Amino acid sequence: MIDKIKEHIAEVEAFTAKTKEEVESFRIKYLGNKGLLKEFFAEFKNVANDQKKEFGQTINTLKSKAEEKVNTLKESFEGKEEIQGVYGDLSRPGEPIPLGSRHPISLTKNKIIEIFSRIGFNVSEGPEIEDDWHNFTALNLPEYHPARDMQDTFFIQTKPDILLRTHTSSVQVRYMENNKPPIRTISPGRVYRNEAISARSHCFFHQVEGLYVDKGVSFADLKQTLQYFTTEMFGKSKIRLRPSYFPFTEPSAEVDVYWGLETETDYKMTKGTGWLEIMGCGMVDPNVLENCGIDSEEYSGFAFGMGIDRIALLLHQIPDIRMLSENDIRFLDQFKSSL
Repeated sequence: MIDKIKEHIAEVEAFTAKTKEEVESFRIKYLGNKGLLKEFFAEFKNVANDQKKEFGQTINTLKSKAEEKVNTLKESFEGKEEIQGVYGDLSRPGEPIPLGSRHPISLTKNKIIEIFSRIGFNVSEGPEIEDDWHNFTALNLPEYHPARDMQDTFFIQTKPDILLRTHTSSVQVRYMENNKPPIRTISPGRVYRNEAISARSHCFFHQVEGLYVDKGVSFADLKQTLQYFTTEMFGKSKIRLRPSYFPFTEPSAEVDVYWGLETETDYKMTKGTGWLEIMGCGMVDPNVLENCGIDSEEYSGFAFGMGIDRIALLLHQIPDIRMLSENDIRFLDQFKSSL
């Protein structure tokens, strides 16, 4: 009987399986309620006393070998199933990597930068957390100036002179402090104002501001630059300049482009007039040049600033500015094919 059990031990050690069903049949054969081990243990009482010890050890060896073999085979099949579940059919060709998409703000900003780079403008950037000097005072907005009320500002409570910038003009101040004319730069970036959130406005948005400082710069140069930009950006060359007021430019103007009334969004964005205000502009105030260490008697310049968000709404016919910051994948997926 002991020799018979040893034969089964050798059989267990040599056993292999290709399916889970074969493993289960093997388990039932040896470890089931009516398996061979049950039979061998039942024979234990009939074994001679001098053979009981060896007989018992041999049965236990068969049991441990069978249990170990079953567990090993089960783990191997479970591992294969896990790989199958995670990676699918490994014999199939690979899936293409999902195509990402650029945000409409990035698309619009990059297009603006590309247009101005053709006529010699470089890109300058600065901090979003700014001090009072660069955001207001250097731009002809001293403390208690009434024009500060035009920009509801987020101040840092513990540091009253530190704030979230309300425009990227602060970048232009920093650039003029560290560079000598001729200067030709645009400053894209995010800005913050404590405004009510609606379909047309938000408490944070994006701007691109431009600056050109050199000898003999005139308002005619400004108008020609803006004419070039609107034609390249929108394919529309009809613009108008309306007199306006900005503390850091004199004279100042608002720039409107005739957009037309072809869609419902056009009516909504232009308030039914067909004209859309896209930016403010003007000749840099001499005080601003002097505050930045530039001789206003020798140099002059112009500046302009526009909201990227509003232009993005127009170009992509987006009805609500809040959609730009909600990070809805269904909305962003529409721009997958955009460069």
